[in-house]
Amino acid sequence: MKILISNDDGYQAPGIVALYEALKDVAEVEVIAPEHNNSAKSNALTLHSPLYVHKSSNGFRYVNGTPADCVHIALTGLLGYRPDLVVSGINNGANMGDDTIYSGTVGAAMEGFLFGVPAIAFSQVDKNWGELASAARKARDLVLQMSHQKLIGRTPWLLNVNVPNLPFDELGHVKLCRLGRRHAAEPVITQLSPRGDTMYWIGAAGPVMDEAEGTDFHATAAGHVSITPLKVDLTDHDRLSYWAQTAALLSEPVSTSGAQSK
Repeated sequence: MKILISNDDGYQAPGIVALYEALKDVAEVEVIAPEHNNSAKSNALTLHSPLYVHKSSNGFRYVNGTPADCVHIALTGLLGYRPDLVVSGINNGANMGDDTIYSGTVGAAMEGFLFGVPAIAFSQVDKNWGELASAARKARDLVLQMSHQKLIGRTPWLLNVNVPNLPFDELGHVKLCRLGRRHAAEPVITQLSPRGDTMYWIGAAGPVMDEAEGTDFHATAAGHVSITPLKVDLTDHDRLSYWAQTAALLSEPVSTSGAQSK
């Protein structure tokens, strides 16, 4: 089994080092990750400046780009082969609910999925790397289970996994979940720069809005490992018929008589 590992916290982050150490004995593993922290970069690609690849002393390769850049260039020529699995993480903090839209960790895994490779994004629920060895061990076990069930092959899938910061023996069962929801983010933070210009900082994530049973928020709060299958199709299939009526009206000429008479 050949595995490509990336992340959004950067190639020196403890999470990616722990993930590599956990998987290196069960697969042929390559690490290609961002040079610096790229949290919340989602699926962004760098199109207007060159990308450079360097190798660190531990053999990890790092790129002056986004998580998606790393996986993209790896799969389009840098590796020279097609990996069996793309694994992203372990992220420093949860990627649940709406967070998955912004997550660079999920973005790296999704880039693998877009190229037809099965992919998993791993995150710890709380920041600061507490019980990281436990999360890495759980990631290893899940990858091995996927392999034993022959789920790692030519059929692509995308999984988002969040692991509570608990000792391994205290982790609950794996729970299949849907994404929860958050309230809107906190207000933007403004400051004055030393030159008197106004600076804007994105506010903190909002509180949880939907943490009902069956969501990733609910499962991890109870100590379980949440697994959510994701897809890329953003089409609102449930409302296609509604918009079909609107689309038909959009094809009709618009009368401007009312506007001219005012």
